[in-house]
Amino acid sequence: MVDLQVYFLGTSGSVPTVERSLPSIAVKRKGEILLFDCGEGTQRQMIKAGLSPVRNTAIFITHMHGDHIFGLPGLIQTMSMMNRERRLMIFGPPGIGSFIRAVHETANLNSGFEVEIFEIKRSGVVYEDREYEIQACSNDHDIPGYAYALIEKPRPGRFYPEKAKRLGVPEGPLWSRLQRGETISLPDGRVITPEMVTGPKRRGRKIVYSGDTRPAENVVRLAKNADILIHEATLGDELRERADVEGHSTPSGAAEVALKAGVKKLVLTHISARYRDVTNLLLQARKVFPETEIAFDLMKIEVPLPKD
Repeated sequence: MVDLQVYFLGTSGSVPTVERSLPSIAVKRKGEILLFDCGEGTQRQMIKAGLSPVRNTAIFITHMHGDHIFGLPGLIQTMSMMNRERRLMIFGPPGIGSFIRAVHETANLNSGFEVEIFEIKRSGVVYEDREYEIQACSNDHDIPGYAYALIEKPRPGRFYPEKAKRLGVPEGPLWSRLQRGETISLPDGRVITPEMVTGPKRRGRKIVYSGDTRPAENVVRLAKNADILIHEATLGDELRERADVEGHSTPSGAAEVALKAGVKKLVLTHISARYRDVTNLLLQARKVFPETEIAFDLMKIEVPLPKD
């Protein structure tokens, strides 16, 4: 069973359409939910996707444009009405704290749980868990913003039972601890490290979300060898100059980022409402980077562990 899925809750840019809601992406990892951007109606999209807002751990906002943040008040209220008790962390550029506080003060939004806000002021690791970290880097929009990467830490190497037996490690809990990468001590005082009974460490998975941006070298570096790059493609190649002026990307521009970064799959999102039919957008991207898809609302992608 794959324990990492990406849900595209909203895939439009600037305004919603009949088919597309405003930007929001949920990453579900081992039951935990991480949300990237929060357009209007995100809580309803989560429910339609079978994701519980109560299980959301953290929200990562790319920039302070309304189509990416106006869903926060409704989502927080829904969490409160569903009797959420656990802390919620919200990460974003400067201004995210003022926005949340203003909503609390003017709309009497009493969350009933702790909301902890982290304003990002520089690129680097912004959140770290035992098994993964979230990195941010500045992108290239018309206001300050960030791209994000979920990067799993290396996994322990393949476990070799015959090596453990030769070292006198009894089968059972000690084997499990070694498989998890823990060092153990035997009753005779010998210390056994995971490296003595396992192969080389195995890489984890990597998912990158560009936010609103022109094609940017910072995003190329962040996305290096990613399993999935989720990149905006607001306007088609025929409107490249307009996209550049407004701080956005075209399909071929996003594809160039994917090609330079050496990613496995490119998924385009933040599609302008002018495009009901996205066939040409997809063709534009695939001329540069064949492994491209265009996201649609409630699309789900499973991200399996890399093969050993």
